[in-house]
Amino acid sequence: MPEVKTISPSEAWAILQENPKAVLVDVRSDMEFLFVGHPVGAIHIPWIDYPEWTLNPEFVTEVRKLVLGGICSGSSDAGVPVLLICRSGKRSMDAGIQLINEGFCEVYNIADGFEGELDEQHHRGTLGGWRKEGLPWAQC
Repeated sequence: MPEVKTISPSEAWAILQENPKAVLVDVRSDMEFLFVGHPVGAIHIPWIDYPEWTLNPEFVTEVRKLVLGGICSGSSDAGVPVLLICRSGKRSMDAGIQLINEGFCEVYNIADGFEGELDEQHHRGTLGGWRKEGLPWAQC
């Protein structure tokens, strides 16, 4: 059975540049995506969102629409690469496991997410993540 592969933000960016079929899905909440910022080109499909903070029952269906059915079909290179990002890499890993369980074969979790872990001052963005690595991002 395929597994979620954890890669660095820079490795994710390289995949996106090299493979035009690859999709980058930001699984954070609406507020995080809009106001904290997001990777340029990311498609927003929340994994868990407010106000109830429950799992999005349409998550897998929405990702399937993105890849137009391009999931596993027998060979290891048959799927569309799906790269997942959240704040620090935890929600995106959970979302990736769900996608694998639903038949996707090429799923990547972006380590440290968009903002990375908290530093000693309880700030994000200083220890790791998409922004820390200087990769393209936008903010509303």
